[in-house]
Amino acid sequence: MNSPAPTLADYPIRTSDKIRYADTDRQGHVNNAVFSTFIETARAEIIYDRAAPLVEPGTSFVIARLALDFRAEINWPGTVWTGTRVAQVGRSSFRLEHGLFQDERCVATAEVVIVQVDDATRKSRALSAAAIERLSKLQKA
Repeated sequence: MNSPAPTLADYPIRTSDKIRYADTDRQGHVNNAVFSTFIETARAEIIYDRAAPLVEPGTSFVIARLALDFRAEINWPGTVWTGTRVAQVGRSSFRLEHGLFQDERCVATAEVVIVQVDDATRKSRALSAAAIERLSKLQKA
């Protein structure tokens, strides 16, 4: 990759996951599919935050896009930190940027576009003013 690696300090929201032995593959490093699981942990903590959940009755959030760039291996044992920032807030969707770190080294970056849908119609539904306000506060400068 040509772009400089981000640091965990570049992200206002930080989540950790313990790396399990079961996360490893035949090569002895964390399987690439588990990277998405680490990102899911961070995403769920924002969407389902008990203090200020984004999800509203009758709605769900779905992933419309996930782009994941691998920069380095993750090794067991250890901890992975996922940094998250809100990159963009739209009418019914928002875009998150993530960085995954082990031992302060950036091992992956990702972008995820999440759309709020109406559970009954399965079509996109506008975010509430409260959700837009909360996401905007998390938006990068």
